[in-house]
Amino acid sequence: MSRKIMTVDDSATVRQMLSFTLQDAGYEVIEATDGVDALEKLKNEAIQMLITDLNMPQMDGIELIREVRKTPGNRFVPIIMLTTESTEQKKKAGKSAGASGWIVKPFKPEQLLRVVKMVLV
Repeated sequence: MSRKIMTVDDSATVRQMLSFTLQDAGYEVIEATDGVDALEKLKNEAIQMLITDLNMPQMDGIELIREVRKTPGNRFVPIIMLTTESTEQKKKAGKSAGASGWIVKPFKPEQLLRVVKMVLV
């Protein structure tokens, strides 16, 4: 049974690249367009990891992490921020909200898979 990862990004191109990379490595992928869409889909899906952008319409990645951490079934799910933001202030905000790791865009597929494998151990 493959592990299920939710990717959350308002860019269809980024979601496609993530899905292609993760599915090629054997993971099942659920895509969401922003934090609101992700929370709605999480009501019906159990996941083993969440990868989210920071800046998105309706609900950003930080708020999404806070909301996910409030739900008992997802409280300990690893969450990776995948964003163009690389300031220490933003990283601290992400970590404070409950992010497990941080990858700065653009990313290389092998970099993403290395982090995913490390976090999912």
